[in-house]
Amino acid sequence: MRRLVSTGCAAAVGLFAGCAAIPPLENPVLVRPDADVENPILVAPGAPTPAGYAEVVERTLDALDDYFDIKPGSRLSGIIETLPRTAPGFEQFWKPGTPDNRERLWATFQSIRHYAIVRIEAGERGGFRVYVEVYKELEDLPRPAAAATGGAIFREEATVDRRVEAATPVAVPERNWIPKGRDPAFEQVILRKIQRAMYR
Repeated sequence: MRRLVSTGCAAAVGLFAGCAAIPPLENPVLVRPDADVENPILVAPGAPTPAGYAEVVERTLDALDDYFDIKPGSRLSGIIETLPRTAPGFEQFWKPGTPDNRERLWATFQSIRHYAIVRIEAGERGGFRVYVEVYKELEDLPRPAAAATGGAIFREEATVDRRVEAATPVAVPERNWIPKGRDPAFEQVILRKIQRAMYR
């Protein structure tokens, strides 16, 4: 009797474990990730008009200014550029930025910045194509910004120096930034925001 009960329990556990490990494809509760939006996206379908172009530019600027400061430029050029913005890490969770957790973790320990370039062109079959590119850069410092070690640890001169010297402007070393490619996850956030703004 014991052998029969233990065999039945083992079969039930195996059955439930198998169902939990491999859910059926037609399961409506199964969560699937959202499909990526094409880059460029086609908005304002129909014959391109000046009013339609102005609306696309306005909605694109509205979506971008949640994340970046916009560079001054002509709206008629079809190119919108932004000023670089330092990427927030996990310590600044309330600030909008890239949704990629790996990139957020990287920005927590390194100085990363993003900037965006958006191109708006008339589509071949009507409407406007909006192409979004978000680039990231890594700060290159000659030494750590908060280095506690150096030549000032063992000082032999007096602690207080009472010499009076004329104040001269201090040369600030130029900050160098290393290009690290594009951030596709951030691009998807902006593309979805533009798409929602155009069809609301």
